[in-house]
Amino acid sequence: MASDDRWLERLRLELAWLTGQPLLRSRGVGAILRFERVRPHQRGAFQPLRQSEITPRFLDRAIRALKRWDYDFLGMDEVCRRAVTLPEKRRFVALTFDGASKDLISHAYPVLARHAVPFALYVPTAFPDGVGEAWWLGLEQVIARESRISLMMGDKEQRFNVTGNAEKQALFSHLENWMRSLAPSDLSAAIADLCTRYRIDLAALSREASMDWEDLARLAADPQVTIGSATVNYPNLANMKDTAALREMTMGKAVTEASFRREIRHLAFPFGDRSSFRRAHVVMAEEAGFASAVSTISGIVDAEGRTNLRALPRISWDGRLRSLRMMRVLVSGVVFAPVKPTASITS
Repeated sequence: MASDDRWLERLRLELAWLTGQPLLRSRGVGAILRFERVRPHQRGAFQPLRQSEITPRFLDRAIRALKRWDYDFLGMDEVCRRAVTLPEKRRFVALTFDGASKDLISHAYPVLARHAVPFALYVPTAFPDGVGEAWWLGLEQVIARESRISLMMGDKEQRFNVTGNAEKQALFSHLENWMRSLAPSDLSAAIADLCTRYRIDLAALSREASMDWEDLARLAADPQVTIGSATVNYPNLANMKDTAALREMTMGKAVTEASFRREIRHLAFPFGDRSSFRRAHVVMAEEAGFASAVSTISGIVDAEGRTNLRALPRISWDGRLRSLRMMRVLVSGVVFAPVKPTASITS
């Protein structure tokens, strides 16, 4: 079903391109692009997180293309300004990266620095501290290595036999969705149980995949880089009590500000889809002192205050696509409905 959805989405974008809509008209004033991992192409049939990855070569091609299309590259402070003022002649794009992956400084930063474009990085502070749990990577490794998998789901042990790639992909999707639905303490217990059974060192895996504070200090010294917060532990805020969710926001901000001795003005909601945060969290972002908060809800940014700065939409680029035509369709905004007000976010 997921592959069918991707095919239909690509067909929709191709049709928009063939009709010439992105060249003739646009919607909104700009777009915020979201990326996660940037690294060279990985071999292997089982890559359930491939949609969250792009190659350094594609990043380079995308930046070159956006320059040819006469987009202004903006930092998040300027995005906030343009979202509340009259539309300007040129459209903008903002590049954002979630998760503080080690790959960013190894593979993405050389490309970004060479092009001298601004970008924002949203940091979950537990990860550079070395105590964050990249549970999705642990889950990926277990399923990649094993053909028979058992784990406790609630109060019952479940067993799965997965031999082919399609079965492994389906199991990853099933378990990822289940883990995303858990409260943080239950999620931590579930992934600890799974990794212990199959001898995966989740702590080491998480540290290896994440930047440390020294890496981040190098990026923070670049005036083109905006350091933002992605809370402390990168939890699904919708699965937490409001007091705990607000503490994640305020503590993430405080730790990052103390580390870099600067105000941290911008937040990324962890995961950022409609099931991971509520209207109450949008209000909390303002209470915590953030000038903006980005989601992963698809859309473009409008002007004159029509887009809520603490529920900003982003275009999450699917790393399985290599088409710059598709990117041009998306950043034009023609395939998106007008941005809905905050009140439309489900509570």
